[in-house]
Amino acid sequence: MSNQISPRRSFIKGAAATASGIALALSAKSYARIIGANERIKFAAVGVNGRGKALIKAVAANKNAEVQAICDVDSRVLDKTIAMNNSLSKIKTQAYADYRQLLENKDIDSVLIATPEHWHAPMAIMALQAGKHAYLEKPCSHNPHEGELLLEAQQKYKPIIQVGTQQRSAMSTIKAISDIQEGLIGKVYHGKAWYSNDRAAIGKAEETNIPDWLNWDLWQGPAPRESFKDIYVHYKWHWFWKYGTGEINNNATHEIDICRWAMGLKYPNSVSSNGGRFHFDDDWEFYDTQVVNYAYDEGKMITWEGRSCNGFEHHNRGRGLTLHGTEGTILLDRNGYTAYNMNNQIIKEIKEAKVSATTNTVGEGFLDVLHMDNFIKAMRGEAALKAPIEEGVVSNLLCHLGNYSQKVGRQLTIDPSNGRILNDKEAMQYWTRDYQPGWEIKV
Repeated sequence: MSNQISPRRSFIKGAAATASGIALALSAKSYARIIGANERIKFAAVGVNGRGKALIKAVAANKNAEVQAICDVDSRVLDKTIAMNNSLSKIKTQAYADYRQLLENKDIDSVLIATPEHWHAPMAIMALQAGKHAYLEKPCSHNPHEGELLLEAQQKYKPIIQVGTQQRSAMSTIKAISDIQEGLIGKVYHGKAWYSNDRAAIGKAEETNIPDWLNWDLWQGPAPRESFKDIYVHYKWHWFWKYGTGEINNNATHEIDICRWAMGLKYPNSVSSNGGRFHFDDDWEFYDTQVVNYAYDEGKMITWEGRSCNGFEHHNRGRGLTLHGTEGTILLDRNGYTAYNMNNQIIKEIKEAKVSATTNTVGEGFLDVLHMDNFIKAMRGEAALKAPIEEGVVSNLLCHLGNYSQKVGRQLTIDPSNGRILNDKEAMQYWTRDYQPGWEIKV
């Protein structure tokens, strides 16, 4: 089978022929090559139905980089996105159905990963093993053990991983962090984050024939096999434990990450979560309403309130965060920040140069371009990563812990030195997951 795929029949037949019995370990033949300052960086994008398109556009905004190849298990999406990329970059884009074949392309320097979440960590680790850098959409892992494996792989194979928490590249957020460190609102003791939306019911899953445009085996990848159900593809997989990680990982990852950064915090002492599925009688397995509290030393805390199906806003924002200090409060989102004194008077206000989306399913905007530019500079050795995997794993773990506290129905005690759950075997059973035989992650 040729690596470059065009007709739909070849897409389905060829990908299926190589879809089973291959472990996820690749031999690391070489570390990522050093990329010169004027050399054009060649990307591949994997998973391009939603966020993948936004990442492709962000690469196209950089004058010295291009997306050379695109990989997706949906031939319809693949065809449309290749046409889009050809128009953006004025090149003939290579097409792949099987990610493993893509990694054999030695011309590719870096991989953009925007697949369903059960694929995130395995794909990133495989990219590093193939000597390629990775831009990894959040959440960086499907479970905490995969976060540990990502850190191990990065140390072993050396290419870099930028996590897709793009607000870390927002100039207004960076300035807010600096102002907090300089004492603008005193000692910060509480970070409150929220997300609210009007998601509709997802319905009931029905087993049906696999569409001719989909390679269902490759879509499942490392997940244990099951028959095809019409509900999963393309977005509703978020709400199933086998493939997704719920709203807290889907969206809270961003704001919890910024709260933690602003307050200089890492792992908490305890995590408690309350909520449930209050809207609709359907097959949604996670929580449409969830309030999580992370308790730290000195009484400091981070809280997240998620309401997936009740779009009532805080501060006229569907998402954002407030940082409360002894001398004032900062209201912060992707598009700017406002600082208030103790009399609720505005003392400082900064807006981003351009607007980014907040609560739609793609979240495309100016911050994608800034974040990608930082990643490209880091690959050239010209800048430090704004969102390195070391930080992404911590924020991702906090979200996982919120889900596990909710799942077992009690507060979890956490080892603040490493984030592990203490003295709770039931909660720790979620620390990892089962893998389809032959698809286990090997670092």
